Amino acid sequence: MKKYLILLLLSCIALGASAQTKKKVTRQKAKVTQKARTPEQMVIGRHMLSLQWISWDYFGSCNITKEADGKLRCKGEQLSRENDDYLRIDGEITIVDAKHLIFNGTIASKIYHINGGKECLREGTFDFEATQNRKFWRLQQMENPCDPCTDYVDIYFK
Repeated sequence: MKKYLILLLLSCIALGASAQTKKKVTRQKAKVTQKARTPEQMVIGRHMLSLQWISWDYFGSCNITKEADGKLRCKGEQLSRENDDYLRIDGEITIVDAKHLIFNGTIASKIYHINGGKECLREGTFDFEATQNRKFWRLQQMENPCDPCTDYVDIYFK
């Protein structure tokens, strides 16, 4: 009887180790697949979007699509859950490389304690870069043009 219990226990341990090994291999394959994606594959799709004044606990989203003419379009927003603050982006994306995007369009934000609570509108060409091994592209023109403060506008990797 003891032999059967020992065999059963060893079988359970072996099965658990096998499952752990399988999970580890699956994770490794996922990492390899993620690294093998082209910059365009990393960019096209739905991404989380944030402005620190609104929240880093809950996010907005932006969708980057490839238009019929081959241009990449980015449109999204983050809305506050506490008041009428918002971040909205709308424009075209040009991929420099996997860590650097050029956004040409409009970035609008309204934060109750910045610019007298009025909308701040930025139009033009902006750089979004993933620096220091971050998993998001951050707007590099961080200085808010409507009020002397720093805005962290982030588009997160999928």
